[in-house]
Amino acid sequence: MMTVHEVSKLTGVSIRTLQYYDRIGLLHPARYTDAGYRLYDDTALETLQQILLFRELEFSLSEIRQIIQNPSFDRRKALDQQIELLQLKKEHLENLITLARGIRLTGVKHHMDFSAFDTRKMDEYAAQAKASWGSTPEYREYEQKARGRTREENAALAEEMMNIFREFGAIREKSPASDTAQALVKKLQDFITEHMYTCSAKVLSGLGMMYAGGGEMTQNIDRYGGNGTADFVNKAIQAFCKSET
Repeated sequence: MMTVHEVSKLTGVSIRTLQYYDRIGLLHPARYTDAGYRLYDDTALETLQQILLFRELEFSLSEIRQIIQNPSFDRRKALDQQIELLQLKKEHLENLITLARGIRLTGVKHHMDFSAFDTRKMDEYAAQAKASWGSTPEYREYEQKARGRTREENAALAEEMMNIFREFGAIREKSPASDTAQALVKKLQDFITEHMYTCSAKVLSGLGMMYAGGGEMTQNIDRYGGNGTADFVNKAIQAFCKSET
């Protein structure tokens, strides 16, 4: 765990900015001390990296929050989009540097081409990236249900959902197709539908694969339920969804 001062020193992000990110629900610390001090774990630092990459690409804080809080957020997909945007930004800057050097050598009259200033390709890709995270019916339903909830209420719901994963962890030595595991899958599906968005079998199947896909989500589930829990949850979900079709 790192204190807010240590995170600020490591990342160059001011303490005030980190406090602001917490206040607007963009980046919460892993926990607070009894004295109210913020503590950040590796998962929180990974999220901060995502935020800073999006900020480098000039995404607004509200856009970043929409992306990283999207129920279908995929860190690998986000990184692929960021790499593509950074590559486009690099090409744009290189074209501007080439133009500026040409003007310095031969003068403006010999360099009346303004194509180096054209950012349409970069802007279009950025717009597509933003739209891909906010256009699903599930996300719109999630936004509607989450509207008006306090930070404490969101934290309580997150803890309740993680308790379901704890229950999965306690039975992960059983068959994923067992009645106990299948009952837990139904409990998870109903919880998501009630508090987040309509969790159809198709959506649930996709969530299962995301849970076991590595990265922050897998780490969180395994941290609550024990190593292998995320993979067990996915197998139980796939068995459940297969029986539903």
